[in-house]
Amino acid sequence: MFDFLRKQFIDVIEWQETPGQVAWRVPFDGHEIQNGAQLTVREGQLAAFINEGAVADYFGAGLHTLETANLPVLTSLMNWDKGFRSPFKSDVVFVSLKEQAGHKWGTPQPITVRDAEFGAIRLRAFGTFSFKVADLKLFIEKVLGTTQEVWADGLETQLRSAIVTAIATALGSSGIAFLDLAANQQKLSDTIKVEVDKAFAAWGLACPSFFVESISLPEEVQTHLDKGSSMRVLGDMAGYTRFQAAQALDNPSAGDGIGGIGAGVAAASMLGNAMSSALGGGVLGAAQAPSQTLAEDPFALLEKLHKLLTLGAITQVEFDAKKAEILARVK
Repeated sequence: MFDFLRKQFIDVIEWQETPGQVAWRVPFDGHEIQNGAQLTVREGQLAAFINEGAVADYFGAGLHTLETANLPVLTSLMNWDKGFRSPFKSDVVFVSLKEQAGHKWGTPQPITVRDAEFGAIRLRAFGTFSFKVADLKLFIEKVLGTTQEVWADGLETQLRSAIVTAIATALGSSGIAFLDLAANQQKLSDTIKVEVDKAFAAWGLACPSFFVESISLPEEVQTHLDKGSSMRVLGDMAGYTRFQAAQALDNPSAGDGIGGIGAGVAAASMLGNAMSSALGGGVLGAAQAPSQTLAEDPFALLEKLHKLLTLGAITQVEFDAKKAEILARVK
């Protein structure tokens, strides 16, 4: 008798939503809903009555009294319009319509796309996205099913996979070269979002916001790209060689033992050859030295010449001739 009475007093139905919870099935445990029960649906929620796995009726935000008069579809299905006014059995599901924001996505493996400048390249990307329930019936059918509840974290893996596929499609058809992606990041985000929306729609979801925070090449490819950028900044291979040789001379202890000495000699030789070319025909032919040599501190140049002499990169005769020329220019 007590169990029977308990069935008759299920007269208040509501959902205290927890952050990150997308859907929740009311656990009636075999009980029935009392005719005239009160249903409370809060802002941002939707309550759906399920009959044999399909949505029969649903209610938006507000306080509702459950009677045959305001459950037209469910009433017709259950034949309550024939005068049957006893408590009824039905699954009730609450669904959150709020935007589930702050979720991160990324490419676990590089995506191969065809770039306008580099040809086939592999890209990595990451960013953030949000999602929300857009099609109630499709969401209940495809996602909720017969489960008790759905959490946003539980959907992330599935949604991230859809995003990776959408990115490959969007990047392949965007026509934006990799080097121009940074300047067109918002446009790229919008382009990818269109593809993501299409993928999410299959589960009754929508993607209100989608952001690309970074797109990068694999590390080894980026290293080569950085080297190319450095050379373009230097603009002159000869100038770059002279710079590297001078750096090696200023730090002769960078290597160890014989290897370090060999590196120093090689650097000194490069600098000697570079200086000879810069002076137009060797150290001894100094009468036609270019103006950039004169711009250097003569005492610093003498110190470097002495290092070249010590390392054996130039002869004593060459050193004396160059020393005399430099000193003659000092006023």
